Amino acid sequence: MEKRINVPFTAEGAKELRTGDKVLISGVLYTARDAAHKRLVELIDKGEDLPIPLKNTIIYYVGPTPAKPQKPIGSAGPTTSYRMDSYAPKLLDLGLRGMIGKGIRSQEVIESMKKNKAVYFAAIGGAAALMAKSIIKSELVAYEDLGSEAIRRLEVKDLPVVVAIDSYGNNLYELGPTAYLENSRS
Repeated sequence: MEKRINVPFTAEGAKELRTGDKVLISGVLYTARDAAHKRLVELIDKGEDLPIPLKNTIIYYVGPTPAKPQKPIGSAGPTTSYRMDSYAPKLLDLGLRGMIGKGIRSQEVIESMKKNKAVYFAAIGGAAALMAKSIIKSELVAYEDLGSEAIRRLEVKDLPVVVAIDSYGNNLYELGPTAYLENSRS
């Protein structure tokens, strides 16, 4: 079932999504990878202000390529999410509502998602050019020295993702293979 969501993305909205739902996201997202996450957590630990809002926000784990002429961004495919796992719970505790990436997440992140009513979305690996078509504006926000891993503010329209782990802890990476094996035996 395909659903549409807008950012800001609330806890109530998160609770309506289920593992396996196909979702089109519109609104403002932020990009951040592991180096940016490390800096965000260092600011949190020092009690300093963050360069981006976290409450009801979605972070896309992406390091886009440079934009081509007349385009807001280059290819923008997801990066492997487990590299953010040591940082994600602190961000979730401050209101981060969604994360977009690829691959499995740690049990600690899943427990934090359940506690904070957050969702992990999987984006299509290998479809970076397709993902970029949904990005209508890109603006550098922080950590320019990180190059493609700097934090960017993205305006997106119908960014295609799948709910990989819902706010109840249901995990497509565990449920999918089980369902496949059950269907292949029938």
